[in-house]
Amino acid sequence: MTSKIIFENLKIYAYHGVLPEEKILGTYYILNVEIHADLQKPAESDDLKDTINYAEINDILHAEMAISSKLLEHVCGRIIKNIKNNFPQIAFIKVKLTKTSPPMRGEMDGVSVEMESNFS
Repeated sequence: MTSKIIFENLKIYAYHGVLPEEKILGTYYILNVEIHADLQKPAESDDLKDTINYAEINDILHAEMAISSKLLEHVCGRIIKNIKNNFPQIAFIKVKLTKTSPPMRGEMDGVSVEMESNFS
């Protein structure tokens, strides 16, 4: 059985970017994370030790977002690596990271980078 754990529109204030003012002022980022794993055992046992603790995933997301990076790709890569290292039973991870106020001309909701890794 393949199942998904999905974080939808997690909003975090952080300081990523190439420009010096981005490291000082910061902005909101939106994280969407999709994780695939076999969750049949916890579906039957109702025991936290049998599943992927999404509170721990949330802690990883916040910790990685707190580390300032120039590139969103770097942040996404670190998130994927850290989640997989902590939960080796994961078969697939997709991370979409959106900078809500990029310092560019034009009106937009944001600019996103999406990365995914298949471990099966």
